[in-house]
Amino acid sequence: MLEGLKNVSKIPELQKRILFTFLLLVVYRIGAHVPTPGIDTAALAAFFEQAKGSLLGLFDMFAGGALSNLSVFALGIMPYISASIILQLLTVAVPYLEKLSKEGEAGRRKITQYTRYGTVVLSLIQGFGIAIGLENMAGPTGTSIVITTGWAFRLMTVITLTAGTAFIMWLGEQITEKGIGNGISLIIFAGIVVRGPEAIINTFRLLFSGEMGIFFIIILILLMVLVVGVIVFVETGQRRIPVQYAKRVVGRKMYGGQSTHLPLKVNSAGVIPPIFASSIIMFPATIANFIPHPWMKTIAGQLIPGRAGYELLYVAFIVFFCFFYTAVTFNPVDVADNMRKYGGYVPGIRPGKKTAEYIDDVLTKLTFGGAIYVSAVCVLPSILISSFNVPFYFGGTALLIVVGVALDTAGQIETHLLTRQYEGFMKKGRIARRR
Repeated sequence: MLEGLKNVSKIPELQKRILFTFLLLVVYRIGAHVPTPGIDTAALAAFFEQAKGSLLGLFDMFAGGALSNLSVFALGIMPYISASIILQLLTVAVPYLEKLSKEGEAGRRKITQYTRYGTVVLSLIQGFGIAIGLENMAGPTGTSIVITTGWAFRLMTVITLTAGTAFIMWLGEQITEKGIGNGISLIIFAGIVVRGPEAIINTFRLLFSGEMGIFFIIILILLMVLVVGVIVFVETGQRRIPVQYAKRVVGRKMYGGQSTHLPLKVNSAGVIPPIFASSIIMFPATIANFIPHPWMKTIAGQLIPGRAGYELLYVAFIVFFCFFYTAVTFNPVDVADNMRKYGGYVPGIRPGKKTAEYIDDVLTKLTFGGAIYVSAVCVLPSILISSFNVPFYFGGTALLIVVGVALDTAGQIETHLLTRQYEGFMKKGRIARRR
């Protein structure tokens, strides 16, 4: 690892990319502290202090604290992610979008353009919802969070938050193009890890005050290392189905005859299922938090991380979306047909329908295991916080994103090093990149 870092200094282009990425992430963090006009920051901070264990607190974590500050980046990058996921799903259902996805670079640019439009539309809707909700919110002492209510405040808030999200989207695209790694993922990564120092300080404060013992902290650190190791192992894990290609004679040349494999990831859906599940549960819970009605408050009280109702819904949605997203993005019938078209077959399995059934059976078992794994990681924070009073959020979608982005970014740096014949981070073998 240290040798690999030394080699980074030998490649000026890679240095510039890393520096460019770092500077744009600094710009993002500065913008997360620029407040939206018309807000009583003290009343807002007091409100979010009460909402730490709620879904609003969870959403604030993904925004890197921008929501609790109600900065110009309060919406974060979530509208862009939602628009991207919607477009990806529509690509399968809408023939026009499916055709665009197969037109190469030009088609991808068109889909990216539609994603940007979708991001702006979602930002306008969410920004207006936040503006209305803020007018109905009040701090613990009854102080109104909005200094002057009315359409002037609503329009200002909608324009400010939408512009903030559009700027974050632009930052992410610039990082992807001119920096290192996936820009959108790195922005989410930065928003999550920036809360790390605060968690460390709170842990030491509890240790020195005697509320937490040194033995418990050691056990907690070992558990964190174990969980991260399991996530890395599973995220890079594959089930390789052997594929044999028959020899073919074309003219005077013979082609094929080689052996290869079909890689199937254990968690092929990635972090999409927990993000979808959180969004679905968060919508009614957020509305319930904004509407001061007794039965709406009862619903909000039940949809809190750590409560049995929330956890059961969360796990059920994760399992559903693991199977749904895998079915949408991977078609065993198409894979089997393409294999047969080029003379490929799975040893011991007849080409065509039988091969498709075999691949589907293997994929179903992998998806079930992946769904259990994702559910366990996502439920872990609630167990640690509610049962063991851990003073920080560890696990869940945040940890999956952090580990995944770290693997992707390290893999891209490794590729830059190896393509220039420098030794990478590891002396033997490359870092396994997430496909």
